[in-house]
Amino acid sequence: MTTHQTAMIMVGLALILALAHVLGRLALRCGQPAVLGEILAGILLGPTLLHGALSDAVFPSDVRPMLSTLGNLGVALFMFLVGIELDHRLLRGNRRAAVGVSVGSMVCSFGLGVLLAVWLWDEHAVDNRIGFVLFIGAAMSITAFPVLARILTDRGIQHTRIGALAMASAAVGDVVAWLLLAAVLTFTGSQSSWQVLLVLPYAVVMIAVVRPLLGRFLATREPRGTGAGERGPGAAPLSVLTVLLLVSGALSEWFGLHFIFGAFLAGAIVPRHGTERLRAAVVDRFESVTWMLLPAYFTVAGLKVDLSTVDGDGLGELGLILLVATGGKFGGAYLGARAAGRPGRSATTLGILMNTRGLTELIILGVGLQLGLLDTDLYSLMVVMALVTTAMTAPLLHWAYPRRMVDADLRELAAEWAATARRAEPALPVGGKPSEVKR
Repeated sequence: MTTHQTAMIMVGLALILALAHVLGRLALRCGQPAVLGEILAGILLGPTLLHGALSDAVFPSDVRPMLSTLGNLGVALFMFLVGIELDHRLLRGNRRAAVGVSVGSMVCSFGLGVLLAVWLWDEHAVDNRIGFVLFIGAAMSITAFPVLARILTDRGIQHTRIGALAMASAAVGDVVAWLLLAAVLTFTGSQSSWQVLLVLPYAVVMIAVVRPLLGRFLATREPRGTGAGERGPGAAPLSVLTVLLLVSGALSEWFGLHFIFGAFLAGAIVPRHGTERLRAAVVDRFESVTWMLLPAYFTVAGLKVDLSTVDGDGLGELGLILLVATGGKFGGAYLGARAAGRPGRSATTLGILMNTRGLTELIILGVGLQLGLLDTDLYSLMVVMALVTTAMTAPLLHWAYPRRMVDADLRELAAEWAATARRAEPALPVGGKPSEVKR
C-alpha cells in the first residue's frame, strides 16, 4: 500500500463516519432507524451525487478494494454479534410460526417476482432470459437480515417473541433465497454446483462438532469475579471466536451462500450456558470495532448505485415493482403466520418486518448487475424499491406494535422466565442455607 493509498483510505473513512453519523441522527429524528440514514450516506457518496465526481475524488479506483475489505469485515463482525446475541429461549413454541412465515413470504415473493420479470422482459431484455426471471424472483424474496436486526435493536424489541420470530423467519428465508441465488449462479455458469452441495455438511459439522468443542473450551475461560475485580475474557477466547467467524464466513462465501450467514452461524453456535459474562465481554469488544467498519460497507454498496439515471418514464415500472415487493412479502408472511396460529396483530407485525430489504437487497442487485442479469435502469429502480420498503418499516411497525405492547410482552417474558427458573431450582436441604445449594 502506497502513502497516497493510506492517506486516501483514512480521509475516506473519516468522511464516511461523519456523514453516516449525521444522516443516522437525522433519520432517528424523523422516526426512521439510524441504519437507513447510514445507507443513504453510502449512496450519496457514490455516483448518484455530482455524477460520480465526489466518489472518484474521495474513493479512487486503487483504494476501493481495500475499502471493500474493511466493509466486509465490519458486516461480518456485525452478523456474528447478531448470532451470539440471539436468545434461543424466545424460539420455544415458535418453530411452526417461523417456518410458516418464512415459507409463506418466500413462495409469494418468488412467484410474484417471476410474473413481474415476465412483464419487465420486453423493456429490460438481457442475454439470459431464464436467468433474468429466476434472478428477479430471488431478489424479491430477500429480507435484509442485517438491517432487520438493526431495526429490532433500535426499537428495543429484539428480545421479544415477535422480534426473535422475525429474526428466525428472516434467517431461514434468506438462507433459502441465497441458495436460490446460488442455483441461479450455477445455471448461468458463475458458480460450481458441487460447492453448493457442501452447505449442508458444513452446517451439520458446525452444530454437531464445533459447538460442543467450543462450549468446553469457553467454559474454562469464563471471567470470574464481580465489579472492579472482574477479569476480562482474555486473548484466547477472543482469538478463537474471531478465527471461527472468519473461517465460517470464508467457507460460506466459497460455497456460494454469502459470508454474512457463515458469520451469523459462528455466533449462533456459541453456547449460552456457562458463558454469560464471556459473551457480554466479547460483544462489548467487537461492537467497538463494528461501529466504525459497518458504514464502510454501506459506502461500498453505494458506489455501485447510480440513481441519477431514474426519470419519469420509469415511475410506472417503479410503482409495479413496489406493489409486487410489498404485497409478496407482507401478504405471504401474514398468511404464513395466520396459518401457524399467530393472532392478527402479530401476523401483521411479522409481515411488516419481513418487508425490510435495504442493504442485503443492494448486495444481491449488485451481483445481478455484475453478471449481466440486470440492466442499469432496472437496477436503479430496484434500488429505489429497496430503500422505500426499508423506510416503510419503522412507521408501520410503530402503528402495528406500539411501545405499550412491547413493554407488556417484555414483562410477560420476564415473569415466565422467572417462574421457569424457580421451578428448576433444587430444594433446600433440611436446615440448610441458600449458599449450600449447588448450582
